[in-house]
Amino acid sequence: MSTDRHPSGAPWRNFYGRFKGKTLRESQKEYLDKDLVALSPGAVSWEENPDRSPIDLAAVFGDKPIWLEIGFGGGEHLVQMAAQNPDVGIVGCEPYINGVAMLLGKIRNAAVSNLAVHPGDVRDLFDVLPDGIIQKAFLNYPDPWPKKRHHRRRFVTPEHLNPLHRVMAPGAELRVATDIPDYVRQTLEEVPRAGFSWTAEHPGDWRNPWGDWISTRYEQKALREGRTPHYLTFRRI
Repeated sequence: MSTDRHPSGAPWRNFYGRFKGKTLRESQKEYLDKDLVALSPGAVSWEENPDRSPIDLAAVFGDKPIWLEIGFGGGEHLVQMAAQNPDVGIVGCEPYINGVAMLLGKIRNAAVSNLAVHPGDVRDLFDVLPDGIIQKAFLNYPDPWPKKRHHRRRFVTPEHLNPLHRVMAPGAELRVATDIPDYVRQTLEEVPRAGFSWTAEHPGDWRNPWGDWISTRYEQKALREGRTPHYLTFRRI
């Protein structure tokens, strides 16, 4: 057996976050059982799509522009963006199943229908997204991996940014929100190397949130603990 492949045929990929936390409530289990399959963006898993054929998001969203949120946490930003932009289709990726369950409850309550959910590693989704399909992407308060030896685990590394660049359309917008100064440093170093330009022209462009920003629970925690959010905007070259 190959040592660099999963039995399903998938490449071995190190994953350092959590897949599951505390025990799910019965209502959350119901959301996962009844709602998740219908919200799939297509055949993303290696078992469903071993040939890694591009998925057809037009079958899900019609001719709507497609946005992507990478690591949606509890889903508050994702659901509100969907509610505010009904003419857009938004795909959310999150491997933490408790967060996925929380999102599904919010989707029910908000009655939004322009969302798709991939409950797994965004790298698997990158494998099957067509070139240039994403018009806007969000990376909100990603795991900071604060220890220096763990910085290679951050999203803002070539392993993630190069496929992100491929799936984004020319001129598409990438937003990164973080309260960790060293994450800002690495973002400003690595994201331009991957083919994006930083759009800031004056300090307010990274000190002030976007006009349609929805503050997340992670941001509220950062503010309570005295950390300063940064709002970085890039364009795909």
